[in-house]
Amino acid sequence: MPNKRLTIGRLANLASINVETIRFYQKQGLIQEPPKPDQGYRLYSVEALSQLMFIQRAKLVGFTLAEIKKLLTLEEDCNCKKAKQMAEQKLTMVNDKLNDLLYMKNTLETFICDCDNNKKVDKCPIIQSFKNNS
Repeated sequence: MPNKRLTIGRLANLASINVETIRFYQKQGLIQEPPKPDQGYRLYSVEALSQLMFIQRAKLVGFTLAEIKKLLTLEEDCNCKKAKQMAEQKLTMVNDKLNDLLYMKNTLETFICDCDNNKKVDKCPIIQSFKNNS
């Protein structure tokens, strides 16, 4: 598919995204909008598909669109050091979220266990825990 040109619909289909998503990415400066010919449709290059796949993969690991835009500029400058720093920052954020989720999980498990062991039918240990920790 080296010289193949794609309509926006075909591009969206190949990237498994919506046409409106492509238009949004264009407005955000993540991909370039090709010029519109006097007659016919805008045609996108295979590189546009590659760029959309890059965006989708970066989103999957938690990068925001603003961060992805920065990564795309780093790619142009071959700035691996800065890209690594961004990945390290993202990893720190993910680890912080994992710790928060682990705390939530452990707390909920404790609440459920307290509820199972509750002998008092007039007070819910879960609700009491929230009241007592204020």
